[in-house]
Amino acid sequence: MNVMHYKDYTARIEYDDEDEIFFGKIADISDGVGFHADTVVDLKVAFHEAVDDYIETCTKIGKQPQSHTREK
Repeated sequence: MNVMHYKDYTARIEYDDEDEIFFGKIADISDGVGFHADTVVDLKVAFHEAVDDYIETCTKIGKQPQSHTREK
């Protein structure tokens, strides 16, 4: 399985051959937080931004970000 880790969040990564993009979704939370990019380097940046935006948005609306786990 292809995964990325950031701030103890884990994302599962896939590749769409038809659209030629990488896409991912933060795992182990029920809030739907996804991201995509054309390159692995850009995908990593997009993942970091998605996590940071998720945490910031939760803070702004007074919601506790969902617990996150890191796969071992």
